[in-house]
Amino acid sequence: MKIILFANTDWYLYNFRLRLAQEILARGHELILLSPDGLHAKKLKNMGFNWKKIDLDRKGGNPIREIRTLAQVVRIYSHERPDLVHHFTVKCIIYGSLAAKLSGIPTIINAVTGLGYIFLNNDLKTRIIRQIVKGFYQLALKNTQVIFQNEDDLKIFIENKLVKQNQSTVIPGSGVDTNVFKPVKNETAIPMVVIVSRMLKDKGIYEFVNAARMIKARGIKARFVLVGDVDEGNPASLSHDELSDWQKEDVVEWWGWRDDVVGIYQQASVVCLPSYREGISKSLIEAAACGKPLVATDVPGCRDVVIDGKNGFLVPPRDSTKLAEAISLLIGDERLRERMGKQSRQIAIKQFSLDKIIHATLLLYEKGVIGGE
Repeated sequence: MKIILFANTDWYLYNFRLRLAQEILARGHELILLSPDGLHAKKLKNMGFNWKKIDLDRKGGNPIREIRTLAQVVRIYSHERPDLVHHFTVKCIIYGSLAAKLSGIPTIINAVTGLGYIFLNNDLKTRIIRQIVKGFYQLALKNTQVIFQNEDDLKIFIENKLVKQNQSTVIPGSGVDTNVFKPVKNETAIPMVVIVSRMLKDKGIYEFVNAARMIKARGIKARFVLVGDVDEGNPASLSHDELSDWQKEDVVEWWGWRDDVVGIYQQASVVCLPSYREGISKSLIEAAACGKPLVATDVPGCRDVVIDGKNGFLVPPRDSTKLAEAISLLIGDERLRERMGKQSRQIAIKQFSLDKIIHATLLLYEKGVIGGE
């Protein structure tokens, strides 16, 4: 079987779908990775993957350029003639599905990895774009298999008549390797509260910084660390200046992009993600596998990982005060951190292990190909 995985960044393929790609090859299938160029494309090629470049602009304001992108995907699909294509994120789903249908590809898998900026923001421009995107979604998703990361997103798509129940599957995220992400006694002397995420407003970064200010103002000793880079292709991205100003203020530490996240989780006392909405939070799953207590918002994609009072706390979104209270409670109670951390580890193994996620994905591939024959 010949398979194409198509994502809007090489970073996504490398960080979220690398093990899936490796397993596809291990089972004897032919695989092509398709994405725009970036820092991780070379890594993928050095690992032996057949990676191809696509000229895709994530911002997408120029209609002529968008038409050229679609035409390029059609050319690649028509030339490669894959048996199955798997698309991740909005543009790849829309352009990839249209190209696959025009090219006569029998099996189309679309992964809705979260609702994203288009569905989260509510200004006039975004509401107009949302209606356009919904129209394209209806066209693209018809007669395809659609993977959702949580039941809430699936419900929204069904209510908006974008998909039908019988074409939809819930697979909770891209999984975590619980043999790599595992508990190690390595906490810093001063409690350290960490967010591992792209530096986006809708990840709740502002609320986290405000919570850090409140906690430090009470004289509580703790470090607050942001791990992740800005995302200049995303309208919700924070600026370098904002992050630098917070560091000068000594309210948070910004470590930027790091590839040693396992060690960072293991050093952390608490891992936090006050996001406005997720598909399934990879950082929360990874932190859970490392046996860490979690603080997150009571929204889809976070509450699927955090059980309030069991392995962490859920707080209302956009509420810095409640966030500060939950973090303070964990900072001040080492036994509570240990108890909740053990529960996190059990949840990660039971629900989000990489083997389970890859098995479910490949099973859908097999059903899709059989059903398409």
